[in-house]
Amino acid sequence: MTHKISKKIVGYKVLTQEDKAAAEQIAVETKQQALERMHENVERPEVLVGSTYKIKTPQSEHALYITINDIILNQGTEHEERRPYEIFINSKNMEHFQWVLALTRVISAVFRKGGDAIFLVEELKAVFDPRGGYFKKGGVFMPSLVAEIGHAIEAHLKHIGMIKPEAMTDHQKKLLDEKRREFEALHGTSEGQAFPEKAVLCNKCSTKAMVMMDGCMTCLNCGESKCG
Repeated sequence: MTHKISKKIVGYKVLTQEDKAAAEQIAVETKQQALERMHENVERPEVLVGSTYKIKTPQSEHALYITINDIILNQGTEHEERRPYEIFINSKNMEHFQWVLALTRVISAVFRKGGDAIFLVEELKAVFDPRGGYFKKGGVFMPSLVAEIGHAIEAHLKHIGMIKPEAMTDHQKKLLDEKRREFEALHGTSEGQAFPEKAVLCNKCSTKAMVMMDGCMTCLNCGESKCG
């Protein structure tokens, strides 16, 4: 393509590859700055998308329902992403109403602040009830109701892509299946249970799924092994 020069040339410069790379980098940074980011001044839309998670504990006859609503940033572009905006917890049981309400307001404020909200998951999951925890269906141990709320938030952040789940390889799954069959052949099957009855609690995934095989404690749920 030719360009007609209609003005007097007062100076010139031959662009090098470094100059072109710098210009492209500036263009990329300018585009990134123009992207919509999550921060506390983002205006709440009229409609939010979200998910509701049911929690039923043996400590109460009434279930808790955790609703997490998300805001969609850069909608309709290649940079579209969902970010948690607010959380609500409802139940017929009014015993925990005061601290549950306070907790939802604090978590919602952290969500709207933007940045990395994943730390909330680990903080909540680390809370222990002095009266003792409980086992969920499938052998998963919950140290407290607060920890189970943390697990629900973790499940949601995985659902929207903020947390990338650590998936086991096909080889690992095959190896764990073989170990489980060998263990059940020695100790008998446990019908109606997710893992063998003689399994113990795994410190990594908090699931009662760790068994002794070949002189090594191995978790049949997450693959954690004391032998590396």
